[in-house]
Amino acid sequence: MNVTLFRSWKHLAAVVLVAGALAVPSPAAAAAPAVYSTLINGDDTDVYYPASGTRLPVALLLQGANVDKAHYSSFARRLASYGFVVAVPNHTRSLFGVSGLYPEGAQASWTVDWASAEDDDPASPLYRRVDENTLVVAGHSFGAATALSLSAGLCVIPFCAIADVAPDELSAVVTYGGNNVLYGTDLVLPVLNTVPVGYLQGTADGVATPAEGQTTYNLTAGTPKAFISVTGANHYGVTNGQNPAGALPDASAQTLDQAVGVETIARWSARWLLAQTSGRGFYPAPDPNVTVTYVN
Repeated sequence: MNVTLFRSWKHLAAVVLVAGALAVPSPAAAAAPAVYSTLINGDDTDVYYPASGTRLPVALLLQGANVDKAHYSSFARRLASYGFVVAVPNHTRSLFGVSGLYPEGAQASWTVDWASAEDDDPASPLYRRVDENTLVVAGHSFGAATALSLSAGLCVIPFCAIADVAPDELSAVVTYGGNNVLYGTDLVLPVLNTVPVGYLQGTADGVATPAEGQTTYNLTAGTPKAFISVTGANHYGVTNGQNPAGALPDASAQTLDQAVGVETIARWSARWLLAQTSGRGFYPAPDPNVTVTYVN
């Protein structure tokens, strides 16, 4: 696989083809991540966390519209295995008069407050294990658009309900099946991000198209940034199964095996987020199902 590499240094840019790179990061613990249920600002939340390790960064997973948190269990468990506390809330609110599962930007600050409380609570399985200064956000579909608005520190309707800005702890964002198309139009708006953004995009996505994702990446002003194409995955390549009940279905057929797709998306999400939280930079490795363009 050839990976297109864009690197910026002292206002210079170059394009390089990379044939090989660093090895894929290994999961943080041999034991499978554990899970428990809690409330974050009143939202029922599943929390996945590694069996060992301290100073673990928190990853808030923002769901797609009307995609129940249970449909992300495989992805969340896999992401947690790389050393993250993964919080997956069900956030219900009314949008244009219709009640449903619609994430909003304020969840980021709520999650920071929750994580701090868990770290201080001797009864919590996360007691003294959380990095209270680091929050990353992963978003799918509607949640991806919400994450993009957070990356710019903005309140963009309908992805927020109050005038809320991103918390200082926000360190990076990764999305799947997301773009910055102006709601209700075909216009792609620039992303004026102040934190690193990685876009994972299924090449078979019929809801959030590859062209919309690529254009959004091209119009992303801040760096580091990455565009990671997953061959054969559609809009629901990140969930446990295709077209979860209640969500807008994707009529585009997925050719990538579901389990392989979930593992691939989780692994590359972890790779991107770990690169940003460690400060070591993002350097892809060969993967038969993935093509990457990026700027460090």
